[in-house]
Parts: sequence; C-alpha cells; structure tokens
Amino acid sequence: MGLRLGDAAPNFTAKTTEGDINFYDYLGNGWGVLFSHPADYTPVCTTELGRTAQLKDEFAKRNVKVLAVSVDPLDKHKGWVNDINETQHTTVTFPIIADDDKNVATLYDMIHPNASATATVRSLFVIGPDKAVKLIITYPASTGRNFQEVLRVIDSLQLTANYSVATPADWKPGEDVIVTPAVSTEDAEKKFPKGLKIVKPYLRYTPQPDLQ
Repeated sequence: MGLRLGDAAPNFTAKTTEGDINFYDYLGNGWGVLFSHPADYTPVCTTELGRTAQLKDEFAKRNVKVLAVSVDPLDKHKGWVNDINETQHTTVTFPIIADDDKNVATLYDMIHPNASATATVRSLFVIGPDKAVKLIITYPASTGRNFQEVLRVIDSLQLTANYSVATPADWKPGEDVIVTPAVSTEDAEKKFPKGLKIVKPYLRYTPQPDLQ
C-alpha cells in the first residue's frame, strides 16, 4: 500500500547535488515539495527542473523547500544540471537526490511496476511542517507538471491549515473562501468579521481571512 494523504512522510538520508542531507533536517519547520523523475536527461523533466529553479523566490516566500529525486547516480545528475541551466536559462540550486539504490523511490512508492525496475512514477508530494503528506499528484511521462498549480495548492494548504475555511473550485489567492461545515453560522459571524455570504446553509463564503 502506497502513501496516503495524512501519512507521515518517510524520513531518509541521501546524497544530493547539494551534499548529503537528512530529509527532516533539510525541511526544518517549513514545508517541502519532493518530486520524482524517471531518469536524467529526459526532455520534459529538464523543463520541469528549470521551471522549479526559476520559481525559487516563490517557493521561498511560502517557506517551501524543494527536492527532486532520480534513480541515476550523482555524477550523472551534475552533468544534467549543467544542461538544465544552459537550456532553461536558470541556475538550479535545490538538491537533486541520487537515488541509485532506490531507497527513496521505494519509501515513497515511486517505482513504476508497469514500466521497468528503475523507472520512477512522476509523483509530486507536498509535505507540511508536521512532516505529514498533504498532497500527492502523479503525472504521465508525456505531460509536464503545472507549477503554478503546485503553488496555488500550497497557498490553499497553508491558508486552510490556519483558518476554518476551504477553497472552492478554481480558487486563487485573494478570492473568497468557503467556511467549513464544522463552524456554525453563529460562530462564523464572530470568527469572520469581514462578513458572510450565505448561498445555502452549508455553502457560506467569506473574504480570505488573512488579507488586510
């Protein structure tokens, strides 16, 4: 059985392009994104790692640290990073894990049983400060990840972790949010002084509570 939402993210030690790390120590008290690649020097993954590097400041302002993982060895990773920097016009500074013993891939159930013994499923995990898995997205090899969606989901996760709200379909930061059913309307009126828009007794909107 693979990891599920709410499970503890397995800790590990690994060699990376940025030196040896302990996963929990690397994350500290912040959030983390761990995403896998089937192999080095693959075209879609080259664009993804480049895009992640370009979004360094966006991840940083959300207190998110990113790591990539591939089952190729460290020396191959370093050559690939040079290619990524050149072709994507960026500088990769986040760690890429050299998982040639497949330890991390096994811990996170990334081995693709229908492809090969070394091909990893292209999964992305968001891990909270409590080291629990908050999100899992798995993509096919032919489709590049949407990192704006990853950032949007992290914004939602961080907001809903601190307030009794949920985010509706297609929500973007700054838009109204939904009051969770666990909060009565009477309590919601006190809890959310910006006001309520009651569409149905179970569907109540309020302005995003952490904005001025």
